[in-house]
Amino acid sequence: MQKLPSLLALMLAATISLPAFATDETTKPAEKPAAPVPTDSTTEGVLNTGGEHIAYTAVAGTITVGATDEEDAQLGPDGKPVEGSPASLVKDPNDAPPTASMFYVAYFKKDADPNTRPITFLYNGGPGSSTVWLHMGSFGPKHVETPEDTHLPAAPYKLIDNPYSLLDTSDLVFIDMPGTGFGRLYGKDPEKAFWGVDEDAHSFARFIARFISKYNRWNSPKYLFGESYGTTRSAVLANILENEKSIDLNGVMLLSQIFNFTSDIDAARMNPGIDLPFETGLPTYAATAWYHHKVPNQPAELQPFLKEVENFAMGDYAHALAEGTDLSASDKQAIAEKLHEYTGLSVDYLVRADLRVSGGGFTKNLQIDNDLTTGRLDTRFSGPTINPLSEEAEYDPQSSAISSAYVSLFNDYVRRDLKYGAGLTYLPEAQFGGHEWDMKHNGNPIDTNVSADLATAMKTNPKLKVMVNGGYYDLATPFYAALYEDKHLPIPASLASNIQYDWYESGHMVYVRDESLKKLHDNVAEFIRSTEAGNE
Repeated sequence: MQKLPSLLALMLAATISLPAFATDETTKPAEKPAAPVPTDSTTEGVLNTGGEHIAYTAVAGTITVGATDEEDAQLGPDGKPVEGSPASLVKDPNDAPPTASMFYVAYFKKDADPNTRPITFLYNGGPGSSTVWLHMGSFGPKHVETPEDTHLPAAPYKLIDNPYSLLDTSDLVFIDMPGTGFGRLYGKDPEKAFWGVDEDAHSFARFIARFISKYNRWNSPKYLFGESYGTTRSAVLANILENEKSIDLNGVMLLSQIFNFTSDIDAARMNPGIDLPFETGLPTYAATAWYHHKVPNQPAELQPFLKEVENFAMGDYAHALAEGTDLSASDKQAIAEKLHEYTGLSVDYLVRADLRVSGGGFTKNLQIDNDLTTGRLDTRFSGPTINPLSEEAEYDPQSSAISSAYVSLFNDYVRRDLKYGAGLTYLPEAQFGGHEWDMKHNGNPIDTNVSADLATAMKTNPKLKVMVNGGYYDLATPFYAALYEDKHLPIPASLASNIQYDWYESGHMVYVRDESLKKLHDNVAEFIRSTEAGNE
């Protein structure tokens, strides 16, 4: 299908932005817009990747899902209620069951057999993020060119053919979560229906089921690839697909993982008595100090240094933190001096911090002598400190360095090359406003932990393979925290070998460094090849 006619595009934009006129404003609320009929745009392209000349078809569009399985079953392929269903009888859009049109871009290799061709579903996290970052940075046919660790100049930015696209191995579907991208929410209280740990994962499960029906991919090898909160989603989603939808997965690929939110290093000092984040975050502090040459007696190589730090973190350091107020002043001083050797932070600061430094405290103080703030998503990056007197960092230099390039180039690419979105607004992030993401999982009000979901999926499908990827310089979701989580999954020892680990000298968005993107591509491609036929 070609580009939307301009008149139709304007009509769709109007239905999205303007409520229907209410004749009696004192007694009847303004009607919400009805969901537009999804319209796809199909284009073609060619790419040289993995030693191959690949011709592909790209489809940009939306798929509408319901908020429950019952409501979803009442929707036809066009996203409208099937005639005669209860949902079709509702006349007031304010009372209509909530639905979400979810935007996606799919890339299909031409002349490939869909029964044997793998298909990978990719998404970012947040929660609240679109998938513009993975789409433009990782495995799509186009790639945003970024420098090593510095802020990009302003536009024009450079979009290049991606030599490390995964199209040499798998078809790709980049999915934006409900309420982001060109997708929109409709009906009664849709935010409550879609913005939560469980609600979100179920919406993705319904999207995938509808997608593989639409494109006849039920018998294809299937993979999930989530980044950051997308890994949280993947754990819950894998369990739903396996045990509620009867859709076995060949593999789950995790990038920058977080399952247990009590291990969050950002808010660690706000959760007294939980010392694990400081222990699992220490190797990232050490890697960062090593990168910026802040380590006294700088080691020549990173990996042996990290092994030493990991042993200290889970040994003497963990024991000292467990002592609490029973830790003697002399022992505290000794631990602070050891931490100084690994992190470069001053002994005085470490003692005053009670040996417990949050992520924001570290990024504010590591390069304080140069009046620089260290990055969070990628600690290789640095930027001028906003407030020298603040206790913690007030922004992330890495995010500031590349966000404009990613958002700008996607908005240009989707309209120019994919022929989609004329007259419409692309939302890189959800507009939460007064709405909050519901972090309760299975009704549990304590901090979210989805480890049991992935464990259940692995136990009910013992053929399921998991790939864990992380960056040494990621302080949003430290790599050693992911390792700790996975080594403590409630699975039998016989399934532990189903999980493989790959670490990179990059940050949260591993793919912004070309060398790491190549390694990530090669590792993921090999993972898919080894599992696409159900290989042991």
